[in-house]
Amino acid sequence: MTLCVFVLIASEFMPVSLLTPIAGDLGVSEGLAGQGIAISGALAVLTSLSLSTIAGNINRKYLLLGLTMLMAISGLVIALASSYLVYMAGRAMIGVAIGGFWSMSAATAMRLVSPHQVARALAIFNGGNALATVVAAPLGSYLGATVGWRGAFLCLVPVAAVAFIWQCLSLPAMPGNRGPASRGSVFRLFARPAVSIGMLACGLFFMGQFALFTYVRPFLESVTQVDSSGLSLILLVIGVAGFIGTLVVSTCLNARFYPTLMAIPGLMAAIAIALILVGHVVWAVALLLGLWGMLATAAPTGWWTWIARTLAKEAEAGGGLMVAVIQLAIALGSTVGGIVFDHLGWHMSSVLLLSAVVLTFITSRAS
Repeated sequence: MTLCVFVLIASEFMPVSLLTPIAGDLGVSEGLAGQGIAISGALAVLTSLSLSTIAGNINRKYLLLGLTMLMAISGLVIALASSYLVYMAGRAMIGVAIGGFWSMSAATAMRLVSPHQVARALAIFNGGNALATVVAAPLGSYLGATVGWRGAFLCLVPVAAVAFIWQCLSLPAMPGNRGPASRGSVFRLFARPAVSIGMLACGLFFMGQFALFTYVRPFLESVTQVDSSGLSLILLVIGVAGFIGTLVVSTCLNARFYPTLMAIPGLMAAIAIALILVGHVVWAVALLLGLWGMLATAAPTGWWTWIARTLAKEAEAGGGLMVAVIQLAIALGSTVGGIVFDHLGWHMSSVLLLSAVVLTFITSRAS
């Protein structure tokens, strides 16, 4: 499952470092080529909101295998794309695979391991996410320079095939949902106060995270004034620290669940404020952003564990709703961050993160 997550996230963000050659080869602008990321995000949201209803009582093992196969096919379609429309069709396919796979992650973890190991299983899943986030852009850039952008996408196909075979051999049969409640609209979950407040807290957290993180590069270049090698090194520190964060977060969640879930955005808000104060000191910024990466990459494990605890009998529907909330929050956070960055710096990020702390506390009471 973790290998599949790695290929999914690598596939999703591979175009980031390959936009120029993709645009040149397909005869479109870089902006249009970049819409390949937007369409995968949009299809991920639509799939996450509808999959639990559409899938019905289909065996979840075969559903996961189908999504993995779709991921491999999308890599082939993109690599062999003869036109922009074919390229976008391939990107749409990877969006369906992403939305489906992530919306089922918590429910699948609950079926594969005992209850006290769910947080650890989700942390391992998220480790694939963290690793792909670190290597996707530089790996895509390297492969693009050596074997071309089509070759870069083709390289993901055999890895997806290995993930497919591995899941065939290792996943047990997982019968689908037969109860009528489990097949209803995911939006019905908002009727529960603990769920609606918790989803809002989760959304505010991701808005706060991406209101800052989306604009890390201009901050480092204009305020900290690092050169290109310094920028690459700091981004590597963020990625490596994030991977470490996924290794330790499950222990903290099992020991003190809600305090950990509140501490993460609280500490990140403090880091955002500290970055404003010491933004011109390179070593301090590198240290603070490393801590930020550790916390931010570990946080999704906490929220997926919350789904597993709060919606144990409806984890698929809850997972689908969570994917949609996160994708919407990332989009809003990046947009809001861009609007206020020039005027308020990163104050907005800290306000959103502190609001997430308050709502997480209310969620703990409501639960």
